[in-house]
Amino acid sequence: MTHPPKGSPAPPGRGAPAIPAVPAQSGPPRPPGGSPSPQGESGVPQGAPPAPGAAPRRTAWAEGVDRLRAAATTEPGRLRIIGAVLALIVVAFGAVTAWQMTERSAAADNVLHSSQPLSASAADIYRSLADANTAASSGFLAGGQETKASRDRYEEDIRTAAAKLITAANNSEPGSPSARTITQLNELLPEYKGLIERARANNRQGYPLGGAYLRYANDKMQNEMLPKAKSLYNRENQRLSADYADAKPYPWAAIALGLVALGALTWAQRRNYRRTNRVLNQGMAAATAASLVVLLWLTVGHTLARSGLEESYDHGVRSLNVLHAAQIASLKARGNENLTLVSRGAEIKTLADGKTTKDLYDYNFDQDMKTLTQGLAVAARLADDRSGEKPVQAATANMKVWKQRHAEARRADNDGEYQLALDRVIGSPDKKPTGECFDGVDKNLGIALTHEESEFQRAAGDGLGAMTGLPAGAAVLGVLAAAGAVLGIGRRLSEYR
Repeated sequence: MTHPPKGSPAPPGRGAPAIPAVPAQSGPPRPPGGSPSPQGESGVPQGAPPAPGAAPRRTAWAEGVDRLRAAATTEPGRLRIIGAVLALIVVAFGAVTAWQMTERSAAADNVLHSSQPLSASAADIYRSLADANTAASSGFLAGGQETKASRDRYEEDIRTAAAKLITAANNSEPGSPSARTITQLNELLPEYKGLIERARANNRQGYPLGGAYLRYANDKMQNEMLPKAKSLYNRENQRLSADYADAKPYPWAAIALGLVALGALTWAQRRNYRRTNRVLNQGMAAATAASLVVLLWLTVGHTLARSGLEESYDHGVRSLNVLHAAQIASLKARGNENLTLVSRGAEIKTLADGKTTKDLYDYNFDQDMKTLTQGLAVAARLADDRSGEKPVQAATANMKVWKQRHAEARRADNDGEYQLALDRVIGSPDKKPTGECFDGVDKNLGIALTHEESEFQRAAGDGLGAMTGLPAGAAVLGVLAAAGAVLGIGRRLSEYR
């Protein structure tokens, strides 16, 4: 009889009862209390990299990508992706169109209602100050016989300048260069007015000191106030140019997205036709129509707006700038003509050759008349209709007569006939004074300015009107187009359910 080896368990059913075998643990025993071991069931520490050759662990992201990839291989999955892409492109087209046209519409509105009116106000400040200086010198020459019309003109110019400065201050940014310039002009204006009143008071009493006060007031106007007014006018013109630059560029990003959207919708419908032989998908057809409307509206509307803005600049702003400069030159020339008689040679200008001398104010008059002549010639070229040409031609004719009469007045003054020279400048109409010519130039330039202002308003208004409703319309149509694309794709997906 064979016995089992020592140490081996007895076979069941014989001898002692069988003891169930305890499975061997591959790792260290669990610690007391039943808490799990940090190594896990396999003995590999949790979080440790997999052993070489073992399959990599799958993350939720990777599993999701696999599911999407698997879904994309089916026709319903492809349709869902196509619908999402179409909706995204069409919505982006509507959003970019609305954004770009909102910016351009706001800039065009600034041109019409903000920057150009402020530029005109700055020009009015300059003109009012120059005209007040001219009226003051004319009244001084008249002495005790100063007319009420001359006095009223001076006071009206001062009030206009003060009112325009208030308007400009309200529309300027605090702390900006324009705001500082306006503050300085507000401080200089009462100083100038005080000097004029002292000149008048001394002149009426026959004191020669009145002429010195008038020249001092003129120096303050010519060397301090008018240069500051000119800088304010230049800044407002720069703002106007910046608004034009923001309003006129084509919205290329929106146009490009519109073409991409139409191309994508056309491709999707062609794909649908090739797979189903169905000519029309109503949803995608509606999306295509809405996108086409937005693209045409955008292109045609902005082209018309750009054309209107360019016309308002070429036939409005440019003419206004030239006419403002011509009017200011005529005002300065008139003031210098008056001061030539007031100073009586007290101010001398040495010419470029270093030998020839001339009365300073008469020299300045000649320079101003050159500017006026050039300005009227340019204004005549820019005038694009009879209503714009006629007042410029009339002002040019007045200027030519003015030059002739001024030469006669200077000859009389140089010959010692001061009263005759005075009559030639501020005398009654029967004396054929230069004042009539100046008034004719100033009046006709005012008519030309009014006409060009109306031309600007019309053209700029047309430009702004061409963009009316485009930003909101593009946004609404973009949403409708996206909805149409999604519904069109949804109709195809319903066939697979």
